[in-house]
Amino acid sequence: MPARATSSGTISFGLVSIPVKLYTASQSQAVRFNMLDPKDKTRVKQQLVNARTGEVVERGDTLRGYEYSRGQYVVFGEEELKALEQKSDRTIEIEEFVPIEKVDPLYFDRANLLGPDKGGAKAYRLLCESMREMGRVAIGRYSTRGRQQLVLLRPYAEGLVLHGLHYADEVRGFDDVDLEDGAGFKAGEVELAKQLIDQLSNDAFEPERYEDEYRQAVLAAVDRKVAGEEVVAAPAEEPREQIIDLVAALKQSLAEKREGEAAKAGMQRVRKPAKGKGKPKGGSKRKTAAR
Repeated sequence: MPARATSSGTISFGLVSIPVKLYTASQSQAVRFNMLDPKDKTRVKQQLVNARTGEVVERGDTLRGYEYSRGQYVVFGEEELKALEQKSDRTIEIEEFVPIEKVDPLYFDRANLLGPDKGGAKAYRLLCESMREMGRVAIGRYSTRGRQQLVLLRPYAEGLVLHGLHYADEVRGFDDVDLEDGAGFKAGEVELAKQLIDQLSNDAFEPERYEDEYRQAVLAAVDRKVAGEEVVAAPAEEPREQIIDLVAALKQSLAEKREGEAAKAGMQRVRKPAKGKGKPKGGSKRKTAAR
């Protein structure tokens, strides 16, 4: 089933304008539960409640307030908020092109696939291929819903992807994180860590190798409950041993890795038949006795 566009827009830089359509790049498959009334298993609705009096407040009667100090709010009306809105012409205004390796993934937010709209296919593909060959991505602003979102456009597969970006003051660093003053380590310890990393390394990320085991377990339990079976809790796993000594942990990990590889190799040798066995003497064909 073809993907359905969620919105349309225009990529703009210099005197170039390319009409595009936006498609969601991902869809959450997380398991979600509804809150039910235990009396009749009917869904319950959330209500807005006055935090001081406990009285229910209808959504249409609420005001917008910004908390500038603890418990102190400045109130905005709808007209005041509309006066502060930016243009919403859905234009993706490119401001610069930069190398992709210069953008830290920490800044990435949600992603959308971009496809060409009517009349924009040639210009779309030209921009995509040019960015791919130059190893550049585009940084710009996407005007929508009264705001301007910082965005990044990059070539992906056969097209372009639009990533929302966090602003610099939204990204946290390690200034406020206590990294502690760890003791220095020896060159041999670094080599030990590199050995473990090397044994667990692959040349590419293969997302299809990973599955949401919790979601699979929940959906399997749902099927059993629908069929009238009782869901029995699995026995709790033994807690993993906590190894504070990094060198000891690395040595143990490497040893377990080697043991697993040795056991796997042994099983393969057992399964492989020895040469000469399995064939009857005097050739593979048996003579048929004359009647």
